Amino acid sequence: MSALSVREANLDDLEIVAGLFDGYRQFYQQASDLDGARRFLRDRFEHGQSTIFLATIDGRAAGFTQLYPSFSSVSMKRLFILNDLFVAPDCRQQGVGRALLDAAARYGRALGAKELLLQTAIDNLAGQALYESSGWIRDQSFYVYELSLTS
Repeated sequence: MSALSVREANLDDLEIVAGLFDGYRQFYQQASDLDGARRFLRDRFEHGQSTIFLATIDGRAAGFTQLYPSFSSVSMKRLFILNDLFVAPDCRQQGVGRALLDAAARYGRALGAKELLLQTAIDNLAGQALYESSGWIRDQSFYVYELSLTS
């Protein structure tokens, strides 16, 4: 039986997480950019701007999730944006995604957060099924708007 484990990643895990992060970006139709992934993640680690959980199966990288801290002005409480969740294609259907979601929820609860939030692509049906089976509820009360600040 395979041994699945999840732990908080640190700067020593940069190479492993960067490979997964690059795969995540490609899933969302972005060109591979491993150097850019390293730079982006190094900045997050060095400035304490996110928390990353790394899942392994028998010591091999299987997936990651990245949480960004935020706050709710209305409730005056902390929350986390679960911005990234990725499971390597050969590790899917082995409980990795659920284990990462569980680790994120434990982390948020331990820090007294009000909630975790996430967005996913409309066509990411596998992700939606995982979230809903893990107790996440699709918000029906707010629209998401974007304003591009780049040309």
